Amino acid sequence: MGHLLAVVAFVLAMLVVILVARLIADRLPVPYTVLLVLLGLLDALLPGPDLRLNPELVLVLLIPPLLYIAALRSSLLAIRADWQPITSLSVVLVLITAFAVGGLVALVVPRITLAAGVVLGAAVAPPDPVAALSIGRRAGLPPRLLTLIGGEGMLNDATAITTWQVAVAATVSGGVSVALAAGKFLLAAGGGLAIGLAVAYLIRLARPLLRDPLLSNTVSLATPFAAYLAGEEAHVSGVLAVVIAGLMASHHSPAGESGASRLQLDAVWQFVDYVLEGLVFLLIGQQLPAVLRGLKTEPADLTTAAILVTLAGVLLVRPLWLFLTQVIPYRLGWNLGYRNPPLNGREATAVTWAGTRGVITLAVIFAVPVTTAAGRPFPDRDLLLLCAYMVVLVTLVGQGLTFAPLLRWLGLRSDPAEEAQVKHEARLAGLRAAMQALTEMQADHALPAEIAGPLRDSLQRHADRERERLSLLDEAEEGEVPVPPAQEALIQAHYAVIDAQREELLRWRDSGRLSDHLLRQLQQELDLQERSLPGG
Repeated sequence: MGHLLAVVAFVLAMLVVILVARLIADRLPVPYTVLLVLLGLLDALLPGPDLRLNPELVLVLLIPPLLYIAALRSSLLAIRADWQPITSLSVVLVLITAFAVGGLVALVVPRITLAAGVVLGAAVAPPDPVAALSIGRRAGLPPRLLTLIGGEGMLNDATAITTWQVAVAATVSGGVSVALAAGKFLLAAGGGLAIGLAVAYLIRLARPLLRDPLLSNTVSLATPFAAYLAGEEAHVSGVLAVVIAGLMASHHSPAGESGASRLQLDAVWQFVDYVLEGLVFLLIGQQLPAVLRGLKTEPADLTTAAILVTLAGVLLVRPLWLFLTQVIPYRLGWNLGYRNPPLNGREATAVTWAGTRGVITLAVIFAVPVTTAAGRPFPDRDLLLLCAYMVVLVTLVGQGLTFAPLLRWLGLRSDPAEEAQVKHEARLAGLRAAMQALTEMQADHALPAEIAGPLRDSLQRHADRERERLSLLDEAEEGEVPVPPAQEALIQAHYAVIDAQREELLRWRDSGRLSDHLLRQLQQELDLQERSLPGG
């Protein structure tokens, strides 16, 4: 009982640290994820228990939901439009980085074989986009670059983990043929894709039965674990299965879920993402003592050389690859058959600096076996751990702290006016469809004129407001008329009116005239109204 209480107290302490880090990051120009890593490092150096990274626990319990959340927030259509550069980054670049790092490490540390070097290379090859995306969204990074970074981060894990598995097998057993390795890679990718599609199809079939928000939430929370476990049981890529299931679920959910389910599900996943993301970055910081513990007998010059070549492989291969595959075709005017044009120099620089490594790298390198099949120690396992950890630390802290200033220097920002225009045009299209539905219902005598008339008038007033806002946006773009202060005053008035209603409902509840059950229902109505307002 005492041990259980200690574990609960430790978890609560971690949650407090995550909360404090978020409060500090909201007030200082320091990325939340980087601050968590630094706090984890500080905590690891203080007396007391540390949260040890269990690779199996991370890969089964933490990575599937985090990847699924990223997939739910992504766009299948946007990824499809940029599938060539995403594939180039998430497959080809990962393989090149793995073998480049493996070759460099084997060169400076002769007792490490190429296969053992590729074990390290595969671990450090896949960027973890969580930190880069959180900074990029706050800095207003253009949507296409967010899609590229997110798409790469979701799909590269499958490539890296499969490559790592083949390299570990070659090191432990003494060798694996190229044909066998290629076949294993293709089987893992194809099987993961098939299982992800199958899981998404089953969810789509069941969705009409899941109109209850609680049922919908339960299935959604279980989906990433089901997809991952199905992939692992079939000995294919469970990571890819999770990503594909999430992308398909996100694409089809607007047509099959109720509004109440979406509202509740969004809140649930936001909370899960917040807690797991915080835990992951604290974990990264707290692993330093475990990494250093096994390096007491390693020569300092050899250790330094291994770290430097690993960092060189990670930090130099990515910009070189983006320059060759994106910047040069852009400058020469080659489209390469892409639906979107290649990245220019500024965009390629931003994507280069978004290559931060994270918990996948640590989980994979910590999962390296201690001994080979012959019973001998795995070649320089402790040195591989340190090299991987330094890559994570340097990219997360170094690139994480400088990413936002770099974006400002590059002048890469999304266009809020363009996004607002598309949003208003979409609203107008929806209102036109609503008025057409009213006309059809009247024609079928399904709706009396005395009911349809006021509803049509309300829709028409709404449409007139949207046209007025579109007109103001066009005039503001041309520099003729700024957005009027009256519009901002109207929005603030809406917020004040909703707050007044909330306060009155609370007075009714406190006086005993309104039950808590009815209060929550009425509060939800006001919450939905507030959410429809700009900034809500």
